[in-house]
Parts: sequence; structure tokens; C-alpha cells
Amino acid sequence: MRAALNTTFLSLRVPNYRLFAGGQLVKLVGVWMMFTAQDWLVLELSGDSPGALGMVTALQFVPVMVLTLWSGRLADRYDKRKLLVAANAAFAAFAILFAVLVAAGVVELWHVFVSALFLGIANAVETPVRQAFVSELVELRLLPNALALSAATFNVARISGPALAGVLLAVLSTPGVFLISTVLAVAPVFTYLRMRPAELHGTDRRAGGDARVIDGLRYVGKRHDLLLPIGMMAVIGMIGFNFPVTLAALAKIEFDAGPSSFGLLTTCLAIGSLGGALAGTRRRTRPGVYKVIGAALFFGVFEFAVGFAPNFAVAALLLVPTGFFSIYLAQGANHRVQMGVDPEYRGRVMALYVLVFLGTTPIGATLSGWWGEHFGVPSSIWAAGLVSFVAALGALAWQLRASGERLRIERRPRRRIRLAVTPVVPRPRSASRAHAEPLAHSGSGVNV
Repeated sequence: MRAALNTTFLSLRVPNYRLFAGGQLVKLVGVWMMFTAQDWLVLELSGDSPGALGMVTALQFVPVMVLTLWSGRLADRYDKRKLLVAANAAFAAFAILFAVLVAAGVVELWHVFVSALFLGIANAVETPVRQAFVSELVELRLLPNALALSAATFNVARISGPALAGVLLAVLSTPGVFLISTVLAVAPVFTYLRMRPAELHGTDRRAGGDARVIDGLRYVGKRHDLLLPIGMMAVIGMIGFNFPVTLAALAKIEFDAGPSSFGLLTTCLAIGSLGGALAGTRRRTRPGVYKVIGAALFFGVFEFAVGFAPNFAVAALLLVPTGFFSIYLAQGANHRVQMGVDPEYRGRVMALYVLVFLGTTPIGATLSGWWGEHFGVPSSIWAAGLVSFVAALGALAWQLRASGERLRIERRPRRRIRLAVTPVVPRPRSASRAHAEPLAHSGSGVNV
């Protein structure tokens, strides 16, 4: 048991990573409290409009569409730690201003829209830089564990944040939740400042040096092993990951539940997500492409099932495996991209991943809100699951065609049956696959 725990939390032995994880946990608890209260506030101010909820979510992610690739370029040119201090300070300042408006009782719907946009700008700069910064906190052998623990930290916050917000919404009302969440959002500024720069595993860079966005895009275009997960997550991230819109609407409109029940739905999703994150902490090598695609298939199936849940209890139960495969998928795709990229391109490639995964949210959130308003909230959920499942099937067909492999049913002892992948005809590897595939099997070719 002790050995398993030591393996799971191995990266926490690194002081800089410990500061990073602690600051992120405190901030993200506050952020999830803020977003939970914000969703409820929007429904109150808009007369229970899923469209307004979708608009707020879209405004939070519009800056990701516009600024993320530029942020990746900054990450490859400048000190990531200093960039993260500035981005988190800006986020905290915007959050404080909005909390004051809510506490003063003068907040209107357009204030929420503007606040969502400015918080989105800060996140658009911070997210790709933070994604790339993890590789500088630990040495190469600890990178899979550090990435998995980062996902676990995110989901611990996603469990505790909404649950705490649900209680505080009933006890302190909305202004109290915003004031508390704002205080927590300041934490990363101090933890980044306390890090020891000499112990970072950064690559040499020259400020103002050449790090063009177009070069990063061309690099990905030549790498089938990067292009496939990025392309698949572009569709699933846009359509399948709209839970901030769908769960609030499902709780309040479909099940006529209160804020604490909404927090419970989000918590059930996050409990499963935490399990998915912890399942990846023992990973030591780059995940295989079929494992990532398999997680996408299961995610689509369970999200589809949530859309047909007959009552609140069944929906809550189904959200646990949905959450598990959502984060296992997102984490696996992230690991496959980040552990297969050359260090000089990491900032720009991770920015592209963030762009397609999170930057497409304005489109998906707006579409989900519109669909829920016209055809019902449950249909917006099962349709998203169906689209995610079809996207995973498309990725599977693409991989089989590119690799020359095929699926076959394999009978195992004790009457067990499993799917196996076998090559049909040996095919010469392209230059891009020759560069990539050794990483997929051994993980030894990753440079940090």
C-alpha cells in the first residue's frame, strides 16, 4: 500500500512541483466555486435561459480561440514562470472586480458577460504556458506522473469546489461565494514567486528569438501521431465537453433542483474524473493511440446514456463513469501529444492542443445552449455523446488506415474475448511516423 502511494505521488517530492500543485489546488477550488455560483447567477438573471448560460461559457473561451497560439509562442520565447505570475495576477484582479459588483448587489447580466470575457483573456494566456511549464518542473522520468497529478489536482478541486459552493450558496448566498473564491484565486501568484528558478528543467531560450506560430503548425502537420489526437479532441472538446452548460440546465430546468443538487451533479462527474486522473498516475511511458481512442469510445457511450437518464439519481450515477472516461481520455490525449513533441516546439504544440480542446468551446457551448433551448436539455447531452462516439470511430478508422493494421476478435482462456490489433501488410514508415513511433512504445526518445 505504501509503495503504491509513493508511486502515485512521486512528483510531490520535487519542491517546485509541490508549490505548483498546492497553488493550483487552492486556486482551482476557488475557480470552481466561482463558476458554479456564476452559472446559478446567470440562470437567475436570465430567467432560466440555457442560451444565456451558453453565451457566458462561450465568452469565457472566445479569447482561447484568438490568443492561445500567440500564448504558445510566448511560452517558447520567454520565462514561463514569469508569464504565469503575470497571467494569474490579471485573473485575480478581474475576479476581485466582479466579486465587488456581486457583493454590492448591482450586478446585471451584461456584467457577467464582460467578466467572463476578461477572465477568459487571462486564462487564454495562462493555460498553454502552464501546460508547457509542467515539463520544466520535473525530470523526464517523472513527467507522466506529474501530468497525471496535475489532472488529479484539477479534479480534486472540481469535486470540492462545486460541493462547497452548493453549501455556501445556501448559507452565505451568491455574494459570499464570490468573495471567498476570489481570495483563493490569488494563491498561484505567491507559489510561483516562491519557486527556485535554478531547479527548473527549462530549455535554453533567447528572449525575442525566432519561434513562429506557423512553424509549430507545420511541425504538427508532419506528425500523424500528434495530428490524430489533436484532431479527435477538436471534435470531442467542442461538442462533448459542455458540462458547464448542460449540467446546470439539467439540474434546474429538467429536474427542477436547487443549487446544492446542481453541485452534486458536478461533484459526481468530478469523482469519476478524479478516478480517471489517478488511474494515469502510474503511467511511465507515452500512452498508445488505441488506448486513447478506446477511452473516447467509452466516454461517448456513457455521455449518450446520461442524456436518457429518467431521473436525477440515475443521471448522478451515470456521471461517475462519464467523468472517469472524460479525464482518462483528455489526460491520455494530452500525454500522447506532450510526450511526443520536441522541446523547442512544446509551447506552440500545447497551445494548439489547448486551442482545439478548449478554444472550440464557444462554438460548442453556444450550440449546446441553443439546442437545449429548442429541443430540450437531455437531447443536447445524448447528441453530444453520439457525436463524440462517431468522432472516436473516425479516429480509429484513420489510425487503422494510416498504420495498415486491422482489428480482430481474439479468444482468450476462460472464454474471455478481446479486440486485438494486428498488421495486415508491412508498410514502409513515413518520415513523420519513423520519428514518432519509438516514443509511443518506449518513451525513451522524449526530450525535455
